[in-house]
Amino acid sequence: MLVKEVMTPHPVVIEPDMPVTRAQRLMKEDKIRHLPVIRKGKGLVGLITRDALNRALPSELSSLSIWEINYHLAHIKVRDVMVKKVLTVTEDITVEEAAQIMIDEKVGSLPVMRDGQLAGIVTDIDLMAALTNLMGWRQPGVRVTMQVPDEKGQLAQVATAIAFAGGLLAGGGSYPAPEPLKANIVFKVRNVALDELRALLGGMEGVEILDIRESHP
Repeated sequence: MLVKEVMTPHPVVIEPDMPVTRAQRLMKEDKIRHLPVIRKGKGLVGLITRDALNRALPSELSSLSIWEINYHLAHIKVRDVMVKKVLTVTEDITVEEAAQIMIDEKVGSLPVMRDGQLAGIVTDIDLMAALTNLMGWRQPGVRVTMQVPDEKGQLAQVATAIAFAGGLLAGGGSYPAPEPLKANIVFKVRNVALDELRALLGGMEGVEILDIRESHP
């Protein structure tokens, strides 16, 4: 899955001379947490986030009256508080790469560029939604976590057994097991009852069912 499949295309953008009060209002009204800042003729020049707003606003405002606070905020521009060093990605990188950048850099969004122009924005919420789809969470079925020998053909063996029982794999993945020479796999199965699936998989040699449960959106 690529970033272009999960990003928000044509996101709401603002200009650096906009008052921060208006940027805050846009965020609240549109229920968004990130606003790319575009300067005419220069393209992307910054990013406004809720955290950036909270960190950048003067701490002494808390001691003022609501009217004094509004007066001061009206004179603070987006350019004064925006994140100026913005990490960006292109739309053809994988969601895994985008997720790794967010984790390593501890950021919650990445503007997506196409030919030097802003094409969209991908956020941590977008990536969690992508993971949800990959795991088949929005489809009813049975969710299974198994530990199998870390050998070739194990996943194929499980998939074949499920297919013979008339089941359909709705999504899944794998992750390292704490035990050496083992791997954990997690997947969603449709069209097979929980007890039938437990008996089917539990009878396979060398595997252990770590968790099995009905899973509905």
